[in-house]
Amino acid sequence: MQIDAVDAFSLLTARAVRERAHRMLTIGLDKRLPHFLIDLRSLDAAVDLVLRTIRDRYRTLDIPFHARWRHFVIRGKDRWAAIADATRWPDRDARARAEFDLAIISVLLDAGAGPTWHYHDRLTGAHIGRSEGLALASLDMFASGLFSTRADEPLRVDAEALARLSVGGLRGGLQVSDDNPLVGLEGRVDLLRRLGTQVAAVPRIFARQDSPRPGGLFDHLATRSDRGIITAPAILTELLLEFGPIWPGRIILGGTGLGDCWRHPTLATDDATSGLVPLHKLSQWLAYSLIEPIDRAGLQVSDIDELTGLAEYRNGGLFVDTGVLALRDPADAERVHDIGSTLVVEWRALTVALLDRLADALRARVGRNATTLPLARILEGGTWAAGRAIAHAHRADGAPPIKVISDGTVF
Repeated sequence: MQIDAVDAFSLLTARAVRERAHRMLTIGLDKRLPHFLIDLRSLDAAVDLVLRTIRDRYRTLDIPFHARWRHFVIRGKDRWAAIADATRWPDRDARARAEFDLAIISVLLDAGAGPTWHYHDRLTGAHIGRSEGLALASLDMFASGLFSTRADEPLRVDAEALARLSVGGLRGGLQVSDDNPLVGLEGRVDLLRRLGTQVAAVPRIFARQDSPRPGGLFDHLATRSDRGIITAPAILTELLLEFGPIWPGRIILGGTGLGDCWRHPTLATDDATSGLVPLHKLSQWLAYSLIEPIDRAGLQVSDIDELTGLAEYRNGGLFVDTGVLALRDPADAERVHDIGSTLVVEWRALTVALLDRLADALRARVGRNATTLPLARILEGGTWAAGRAIAHAHRADGAPPIKVISDGTVF
């Protein structure tokens, strides 16, 4: 294997995300970053807010894992559970494949909707925006059979259906109109088409027990388990390896697509990965979301806390709005930044490292450790909700403190 390929694979891990994020934090604490200053004295304020948020939502600290499944619960009713429990599955593996299909599609569509888009829920009449709206829309499209080629089996996603997905089809499913615009619609369609092409091209991974479908990844992961156990970092690496080709216009190293990995000049190394910052936000969000289907299928996922916090705008906004992070140039708050700009890469990497710091401080407050209160529960409890709450307190539309141009495939 070429040296560059070995170096590329080293970035397709949760460990690489964490290590490089903490290197960025160390550089920032030395005041050597170009865009942000860091004030760890304000971390207590962030911990206070997150802890209040957790107590309001989960008084006993009995918090579920951060996963897409939480967003399918509408007004206390679990929409997916109602559908799944009413379905006659041939076996546990069949349900797991369908849940993989749903989670993969839903997470890939969850890249920020913009401040004005809403999804009209026909059951309750509610208009639901942002991530929860995208979740419900994806579930409704999945349940309707939009992604299936089999009229008698709507609860599946087929590679063939994805490859021929139209902008009009997704626009209708997401209820997009001139009065209800969605950021990055074309980018999402392109991403799902690419997913279909990739799944069809690798039958040894995605068609072990069925025709090519994203949910075939479940069967592949099952073969990778050791006595019924698979590690969370292994799930992430498989996602990054198998889905790497679907990400458009990303960095290629040694013939390997690096996905959600960007350049920042301060992270110099002595190999081909110099200046590269892996973040893998959507892939880690997906890895967290695959844990429950795997568990329901009778397998066990270990080492969940080796995954990192998510480098997205609610977690990142939490640290800006509480004063932990401050822009060197305040005018940058009014500018719009490309997702690959050094400012956004810096912000996202610092977010990952600061989530670790916050988690440690919060556990110390409540007398827990990483085993009894893992990061996946703090994110859900948690940092994401607190970031949203403080955004609405600071800005009427709840927008993040940093304006980012989204193509529908990252945020």
